[in-house]
Amino acid sequence: MTKVKYYYDSDTLSYQKITPKKSDTFKKFFLTIIAALIFMFIGFVVLAPVFESPKEKEFRRELEFVKLNEELHNKKIVQLEKILKDIQERDNNIYRLYFEVNPIPEEQRKAGFGGLNRYKALEGFDNSKMVIDVTKNMDILSKQLYVQSKSLDEIVKLAENKEGLLAAMPAIQPVKKEDLTRMASGYGWRSDPFTKARKKHWGMDFTAPRGTPIYASGDGKIIRADQRSSGYGKHVRINHGFGYISLYAHMSKYNVRKGQKVKRGDLIGFVGNTGRSQAPHLHYEIIKNGSKINPIDFYYGNLSPEEFEAMQKAAQIEGQSLD
Repeated sequence: MTKVKYYYDSDTLSYQKITPKKSDTFKKFFLTIIAALIFMFIGFVVLAPVFESPKEKEFRRELEFVKLNEELHNKKIVQLEKILKDIQERDNNIYRLYFEVNPIPEEQRKAGFGGLNRYKALEGFDNSKMVIDVTKNMDILSKQLYVQSKSLDEIVKLAENKEGLLAAMPAIQPVKKEDLTRMASGYGWRSDPFTKARKKHWGMDFTAPRGTPIYASGDGKIIRADQRSSGYGKHVRINHGFGYISLYAHMSKYNVRKGQKVKRGDLIGFVGNTGRSQAPHLHYEIIKNGSKINPIDFYYGNLSPEEFEAMQKAAQIEGQSLD
């Protein structure tokens, strides 16, 4: 019920009833509508983020889920990269080194993808960068895994022949350590005993009494047992296969003949002083694919770590060779 309002009329000294004008009523109604609209607008701007619609809530949850998945995928990729890096290092520094094959170059493992933009179909969306980054990382990881898989396939094939290689490789000291007087000279630059000039010494000299047994350092076939090579005197050469040849020089006599097959540890001859030699000793060489290499790297078959270390120190002393 509308309240009736009065005013005091000083002329008549009485209260008179106030009758509202139609224009005032319309103006009041209009102001009320304007105030309501302003209030609604302020409420929408201020309160809309607080009160989400069901669709907005669903979209926000999906976006949070996508971001969470991206973080999880990135963490998994980082973990997989660490595992793969460890396998790659083992592959290059242990497996491939063990089987004497070249390591896979880093640029080959991490080569990029050429050609057109592989991720064009993923562009133009709200989260394109995030999706492209994850996809690209997965592609790179997949390629590195493929390269590593092929490498391991190669290692498996090499392992099938490794048993024969391990038996054939010249892996023991050709004169027993209890029969040695000393290790007289190592591989490298040494003083020539006859000319006193500095000269490359291509093997190792083991001083021992004349007649001390000499043993084959690996399985193989005798390809020479003669004294027709200058300076070596009576000497034996064994072809071990896989590119390896071992040479035993200055013998007093042989215990094998050309064409004979021998096993590691077989007696092949005796220490002497034949050829270009200053005193009874065994001059021992290893040839790999035509190149003479340091024999000290192949004594893992019958020396303890301490004995090997002592031999290394003695071999590094630049003294005078015996041949």
